[in-house]
Amino acid sequence: MVGDNSVGIVETKYWRFAEPPDELVLRSGVKLGPIDVAYETYGKLSPERDNAVLICHALSGDAHVAGKHSPDDPKSGWWDIMIGPGKGIDTDQYYVICPNCIGGCKGSTGPSSVNPRTGKPYGLDFPMVTISDMVKVQHALVSEHLGLDRLLGITGGSMGGMQVLQWAIDYPEMVESAIPVATTSRLDAQGIAFDEVGRQAIYSDPNWRSGSYYDGNPPNRGLAVARMVGHITYLSEKSMRQKFGRGLQDRDDVGYDFGPPDFQVESYLRYKGDSFVERFDANSYLYITKAMDYFDLVADHGSLVDAFKGVRSRFLVVSYSGDWLFPTHQSKEIVRALQANGVLTTFCELSSEYGHDAFLLPDEQLSSAMREFLRHTLRGVRKRNHAKGG
Repeated sequence: MVGDNSVGIVETKYWRFAEPPDELVLRSGVKLGPIDVAYETYGKLSPERDNAVLICHALSGDAHVAGKHSPDDPKSGWWDIMIGPGKGIDTDQYYVICPNCIGGCKGSTGPSSVNPRTGKPYGLDFPMVTISDMVKVQHALVSEHLGLDRLLGITGGSMGGMQVLQWAIDYPEMVESAIPVATTSRLDAQGIAFDEVGRQAIYSDPNWRSGSYYDGNPPNRGLAVARMVGHITYLSEKSMRQKFGRGLQDRDDVGYDFGPPDFQVESYLRYKGDSFVERFDANSYLYITKAMDYFDLVADHGSLVDAFKGVRSRFLVVSYSGDWLFPTHQSKEIVRALQANGVLTTFCELSSEYGHDAFLLPDEQLSSAMREFLRHTLRGVRKRNHAKGG
C-alpha cells in the first residue's frame, strides 16, 4: 500500500541522445554515443516553469529516488523520506527530476551496456567518465529533452553533492540554488585509498576476467567485499558500537573457527555485501569510484575560490557532525570559497551519530532546512519575475 505522503506508483523513463555522428565528447577527449539516460520525474511543472528541482544520486543510487514501481514493490525509492507531498522536497510544490548517471548500471549507458561497435557489453572498453561528464549528460536531459532553461534547485549527497557543485560551476545561468549535502570539493588521500581497496577486491576475484565477465559468472565475491569496505566508511564508530558492540550472532560463545560469523557486525557486513551484488555491476563500481577519485575542483581551477568565481546560485551547504568520510571541515572549505566570491551561502552542520549515510535516514532537521530554503528561493524567483513583468 502506498501512503498518502508518497509520490505513489512511478515509472522509469528513458531518453537516447548523442547518436553518431553527434557523439558526446567526454572530458578525456573520447567520444561516446549513443547515450541512454534513465530518469524519473514527480510532481508537476508550474505554468511559469520555475519549480524544477534536480536530484543527483550517490555512488550506489539510481533514478528511482521516490515512490514505488508497483503496488507490491517491497522498497520505495532511495530518498523517499525526503521527496513527496509535504516532505522536505514537496512534490505538491515542485517538479522533481532524478536521472541515473552514466557509467552506472541502472538504465543509463555504462560498462554493462551494449557497445554498438561490437554488439557486446562494453566492459573495460567503456571510456572513463568524470563527474563533469555526468553533469554534461544531465544538462542535455534537462535542457534538450525536458526543455528547461532554469532549475529552481539542485541537491544531492556524497557523490551527488559533487555533481551539485559541478552544476553550479559549469551551468551557472541555469542553477537558481544549490544544496550539496555531506560532500567535498575533492577526495582526500584516505577517500581515494578506500576506493582503491574496493577496486582491488574486484580485480582479485577470478570471475572478473579483466571486466569481460558478462557471458559467465560475475565477480560477486569481489564486489561484495568492495561494498563491505565502502559501507564501513558510511557509518561511524559510535553508531557501530551502539548497534552491534561485540554482540554475537546466533550463538552464545565464539566459535574459535572460520565458519559462520561470530559477531553481529560480521553478519551485517556480509548481508550488505551479498545484497549489493544483486543490484549492482562490478565494472560500474570501478568506473564510478574512479570518477569520484578524479573529482578535484582545486586542480581544475587553481584554487577553490577561483572554482566558484562564476557561480550565481544561492547555496545551502549541509554537513554532519558524525561524518568522518567527508568531515565538516571539508564543507566549511566550500563555504569559505563561496563567501569569498560573494555567493549568498547558508551553512548547516547537523548533529548526528550515524556517520556519512546520515542524510539517507529520517531527519526532520534536514527536511526542514530543505523545505525552508526551497520555499524562500521560489518566493524570491517569483518576486523577481513579477518585478520584471515576467
